[in-house]
Amino acid sequence: MSIATPIRVLVADDHPLLREGIAAVLAAQADIELVGEAGDGREALDCFRRLRPDVTLMDLQMPRMNGIESIQAIRSECPSARIAILTTYRGDVRALHAIQAGAQAYLLKSSLRKELVETIRQLAAGKRHIPAAIAAELAEHIGQQCLSLREVEVLQAAALGYSNRDIALQLRITEDTVKGHMRLIMDKLGANNRTHAVAIGVQRGILEVGPPL
Repeated sequence: MSIATPIRVLVADDHPLLREGIAAVLAAQADIELVGEAGDGREALDCFRRLRPDVTLMDLQMPRMNGIESIQAIRSECPSARIAILTTYRGDVRALHAIQAGAQAYLLKSSLRKELVETIRQLAAGKRHIPAAIAAELAEHIGQQCLSLREVEVLQAAALGYSNRDIALQLRITEDTVKGHMRLIMDKLGANNRTHAVAIGVQRGILEVGPPL
């Protein structure tokens, strides 16, 4: 009787404790083998090239190269790569960008204990896995107006603490134009005020969290 070859998995996340937790879960599965770990997006790309895993688990926010950039690089070299995003966020923009980049599964870190193993098996079998909650949020926001590039720039500046006057100087527009952009931003996001708009922007993945590395 032949023994099936285990599903070979690569995990990329900049938190060692999360990688250890995933390793412990996978060690108990006879049909899954953890073949590599990476602590940032660039290392994930290097590991993928060297190991050619059946399934890659990719964190969204990592130093040097983020998860979406790493997915794009991997998929450009290997269009058949099977990749699941690992993330804390339920933001629809992040989900959409990850799927557009080529991810076939979206795993919330809070649900790993329940969904990790089955998702790996589904991916290895050529299937997709988008949690119902994420799919519902995508459907909910798909018809909403998107922020323009200028509106994103204004919101990003607001998130950094700039006043309307400072934003106007930085973007070389009038202060009244900045105020107009902020009104439109709050309307599109359903925000009550400027701070609420920034919070929604972070939650939905419209804004970058922290300075770029």
